[in-house]
Amino acid sequence: MTAPHGNPLAGGATGPHALRPLLDTVLDALRTGAQDRSGRPLPAGGPATVTAHARTALGDVLPDHGTGDHEALRTLVHTLAAGAADPAHPHCAAHLHCPPLAVAVAADLAAAALNPSLDSWDQAPAASAIEALLTRALAAEFHDTPHPDALITTGGTESNQLALLLARERHGPHLTVLHGANAHHSIPRAAWLLGLPPATELPTPTGVLDPATLADALATTPRPTLVTATAGTTDAGLIDPLPAIADLCDQHGADLHIDAAYGGLLALSPHHRHKLTGLGRAHSLTIDLHKLGWQPVAAGLLTVPDTTLLAPLAHQADYLNATDDTEAGLPDLLGRSLRTTRRPDALKIATTLRSLGRDGLTHLIDHTCHLAHHLARLLDAHPRFELHAPPTITTVLFRPTHATDDDVATLRRTLLHQGRAVLGRTHADGRLWLKATLLNPHTTAGDLDTLIALLEGSTHR
Repeated sequence: MTAPHGNPLAGGATGPHALRPLLDTVLDALRTGAQDRSGRPLPAGGPATVTAHARTALGDVLPDHGTGDHEALRTLVHTLAAGAADPAHPHCAAHLHCPPLAVAVAADLAAAALNPSLDSWDQAPAASAIEALLTRALAAEFHDTPHPDALITTGGTESNQLALLLARERHGPHLTVLHGANAHHSIPRAAWLLGLPPATELPTPTGVLDPATLADALATTPRPTLVTATAGTTDAGLIDPLPAIADLCDQHGADLHIDAAYGGLLALSPHHRHKLTGLGRAHSLTIDLHKLGWQPVAAGLLTVPDTTLLAPLAHQADYLNATDDTEAGLPDLLGRSLRTTRRPDALKIATTLRSLGRDGLTHLIDHTCHLAHHLARLLDAHPRFELHAPPTITTVLFRPTHATDDDVATLRRTLLHQGRAVLGRTHADGRLWLKATLLNPHTTAGDLDTLIALLEGSTHR
């Protein structure tokens, strides 16, 4: 049977030669697509307009005869870029959605071209070695223990689910999960998915978990118990009082999981790591590098203080990790995830860390935190805006002075529809607030001045 011509592969000796002209087409389409947004952080016109453009570009999704590689890439990449909410734009600041570093994206391209699958060593020899070295090194940043370890995950939701699963396997199906109302929605959802008793939500009227409230709950909750704390809430970037929570867990014999998907990498910064005192006392930690680590999605971690805590994930499938192969020294990868097929997401993380070093990454973290404080000071001094509170990490909550909640919601949607700014929304203290989550290290003070002027003009139309 003759192999099809004109359909080159990305890997192998000829792969780079085949990719080079396609990359030129992709890069050109990214450029022209961004130009179509006319300097906006997202396309104007709202969902109906974007959908119409996508429908026109796609046409017949599965045509009888193909258009060829370059036309397909040029058309669809252009459409994607023109219709993107671009986190590299300084006014795209709604979510924990970072602009990825170019070096990380380039490494991700190499991973896609080689296509290792981390479900068996014979599919990913070097990738599995890089992952093992990376995860142990990163785990050691958070746990001062002899044998820390970490798993690569798709992000906070998967990490939190794995943390609850490991706790369930340690303590049985009657495990009670306690979490603050400020916790990520994936915590109670994971309890439901795992067949645990419904998670118990504790009120957090100040935005963080109150130790006195937790103490009362631990005194009346049947054991075994898992407490989940948060280091960087999604809504406001707040950090629970971790030392006091860890002390209470020790006193009551409860396990502690800390969701530090947002705030965990503050531990790398000498200026900010004090905010995370007590982090290493957890039985497990959720960390995301596609937030304050500037990685393309996905780049999550679940870290544990000792690799033996991951033992419940062990699994055997003869075609992937036959016992005699494992005994002969081939690494067993199935216990490193609940997923079977897995991308080598460790490569882009390892490449970034090697490129920037500790000091380079710390500089990006410190700079974005500084930007958030600068924006907060501007808003606090402005007579037409009300600041909720100084930021803990990089999230700033604010609202126009004297606005109603309906005014705030309408303002946000208007800016989205016009393609002029992407801001989030959240409730705090019984009111609706706009949310700016600053994760772009290239944002300048001038960009923030422009954002405030844009908001000021939009509130008086």
